[in-house]
Amino acid sequence: MKILMVLTSHSEMGNTGHKTGFWLEEFTTPYYIFKDAGAQITLASPKGGQPPVDPNSAAPDAASDSTERFEKDAESKAALADTEKLANVQANDYDAIFYPGGHGPLWDLAEDPDSITLIEEAVRQDKVIGAVCHAPGALRHVRGTDGNPLVQGREVTGFTNGEEEAVQLDKVVPFLVEDMLEASGAHYTCGEDWESHVVRDGKLITGQNPASSEDAAHAVLALLR
Repeated sequence: MKILMVLTSHSEMGNTGHKTGFWLEEFTTPYYIFKDAGAQITLASPKGGQPPVDPNSAAPDAASDSTERFEKDAESKAALADTEKLANVQANDYDAIFYPGGHGPLWDLAEDPDSITLIEEAVRQDKVIGAVCHAPGALRHVRGTDGNPLVQGREVTGFTNGEEEAVQLDKVVPFLVEDMLEASGAHYTCGEDWESHVVRDGKLITGQNPASSEDAAHAVLALLR
């Protein structure tokens, strides 16, 4: 069982002067769920090397069992510091591809041609694809085998407009995940703000928010098994 996890390389929160990146727990929780299930995990990002961690997600009040485990895990920290360049990975080498969120993906992965090609290849090869929180934004320009938007007519979720407004970034991000998915023709659903909500449509798994990362990872594993 081989799983590719794709992380953002983008670290700037628009023109606010604040930093962003990937949300630590949305990486560490699925990472250890996959690892403990015996999966071989490869980490990749557009630029390769160390992807930026959203500093808010590394703050003490955002800590979780998985982030604390990661802080003590020198081997996994070394792997994160040396991610593969996204241009060098191929969908046919993996059984599943998983995108952790954080705001960074809205700027780079949503527009990255290597990411778009990777997902489109994974769809053609009938691989499992997972994305949580803001990472469904990486599906923005992805086309299905019929040439239409991948999410068109499919059940999906992602960070809600209400959640984005609550963190006061709805005027900062390049697009709102909920609006983008609906504009692409998706059947968008959501649960309560900040509560876990995961949607499966075929081999596409999407999670609404940070609370959804655990359930999304288990949904990916369930499909692989």
